[in-house]
Amino acid sequence: MKDLFAILRQCSRTSTLVVATALGLLSGAMAGALPHVVREVLEGPEPDRRWVLAVLFFTLSLAISVTRVASSLILVVLGAQAVADLQSKLSRKILGSDMRRLEEIGAHRLTVALTNDITSITGALTTLPIFFLNAATVFGCLVYMAWMSLSNLFILLATLAVMVPIYLVVMRSGWRRQRLVREVEDDLFKFFRGVTQGTKELKMRWGRREDYLAQLDVATQHFRRLRIAFMRVFLAGANWGNFLFYCSIGVVLFGWRTAGVANAAGSAEVASAQTGYVLTLLFMIGPFQVVLNSLPLLAQAGVSVQKIERLGLRLVSDPSEEREEDRALPRSGWRSLELSGVVLGYRREEVDEPEFSLGPIDLVLRPGEVVFLSGGNGSGKTTLAKVLVGLYPPDSGRIVFDGEPVTEANRDWFRQHFSIVFSDFFLFDTLLGLDSPDLDERARKHLVELHLQHKVRVAGGKLSTIELSQGQRKRLALLMAFLEDSPIFVFDEWAADQDFEFRQVFYYQILPELRARGKAVVVISHDESYYGVGDRVVHLEYGKLVDERPIMDENRALA
Repeated sequence: MKDLFAILRQCSRTSTLVVATALGLLSGAMAGALPHVVREVLEGPEPDRRWVLAVLFFTLSLAISVTRVASSLILVVLGAQAVADLQSKLSRKILGSDMRRLEEIGAHRLTVALTNDITSITGALTTLPIFFLNAATVFGCLVYMAWMSLSNLFILLATLAVMVPIYLVVMRSGWRRQRLVREVEDDLFKFFRGVTQGTKELKMRWGRREDYLAQLDVATQHFRRLRIAFMRVFLAGANWGNFLFYCSIGVVLFGWRTAGVANAAGSAEVASAQTGYVLTLLFMIGPFQVVLNSLPLLAQAGVSVQKIERLGLRLVSDPSEEREEDRALPRSGWRSLELSGVVLGYRREEVDEPEFSLGPIDLVLRPGEVVFLSGGNGSGKTTLAKVLVGLYPPDSGRIVFDGEPVTEANRDWFRQHFSIVFSDFFLFDTLLGLDSPDLDERARKHLVELHLQHKVRVAGGKLSTIELSQGQRKRLALLMAFLEDSPIFVFDEWAADQDFEFRQVFYYQILPELRARGKAVVVISHDESYYGVGDRVVHLEYGKLVDERPIMDENRALA
């Protein structure tokens, strides 16, 4: 609850929240006074007094409705704003997090956070207005009961003090089960990801498919059992809450006189007080039940908030944590990019020794050269590329761009100097981040160069389709790189999915054209027969740079 309220408070102005709270408390206070009016009417007042009570009753009813609607509307607006801010903030947190940390978390956990967790939290935020209003009504009724007889309220609260701990024990058990349900949900989404992304592999072998579906059935049944157990506990807790109210009414009805609360005022006054207490308790049952029924949803949202924050993605941020992103334009006239003694290590869980270590790497890139990065699978080529473009900060060593060290403060600015197509690229159907007036015309020109003009159209910066073969999709990724026109291009096994004809186009036309335009190009490739079109070949083995040799002009001419 505290985390949810903090999220709501951070996404809204304090004054607005104060107004909504004040209206809610006022509504609750008036709702607490309503049973008193009913009690007086039931006691048979004089005709003149009866008319006053009638006016008071309808006035209170109208005032309660108006203040509830006003408070609800304010809180609904605040909740909707909090939902929008929450979704945007989590997306920004993910994109602003360390790349290695995101890879360790795993795509399935991030998917659950962006879907189920956000849905759970947003559902709770929209429930908070109803929760607060009904809680205010319960509070108002308690205030009225204290006004009628403070000593009797203490007796009532003492009765609740005996029974409420049982309710809290039950609810804590439910919250523990709910956290377990949330943990199992991560594993379940991992299976769902296999169904959607491993469809071809699962369809090819019935044995593999049946084994996978059997494991999925085990996971879903385990999730079902845990969820039923969790809901069973919360239902038991909610019904125990109802029983608390019935017991409270019983204390008022049968324990009033025996508790020694009767006095010289006579039995009529005692009966009147009893009637007031019973009416108030009956009036409280509905709001109190709403409060109890909201607790599972609020608890689930609390678990989701904790789960997201355990991933290192804080939803409630300290203002000191916020910093302006560096929006400086990339440099067009640069001279060198230098990696000096760069080391990056991956570590096994609970083991101090690194599983894989890249480096130390000493490498210099300059404008107008094509550098091939070679090495066997697992040699660290893609890891080096991620370090080179600023996705992985090195554990030690320095990256210096044009004489300026790359640090956490300017790393995002540094990344703007690269256009990169990874082997596991993701393709967007919109030309994002590009707003030149001739964007569509430039895109159409490159589509012709990439032999895609008959497959894909572009209008308003949006591609007509991305449902193409893998090789054609890679050409569309190359289109984005062309349109970004960054000073440095990086291609990770780009030609691996191309046919012979377009592989020739890539190596013999595209790379020389980029070099002629003063671009630095890094090409990760196993195509040794094409190395002659480059200026240098850098060879990696087990994360170590073991060879760096220039391509002689005569070899380039032969290529």
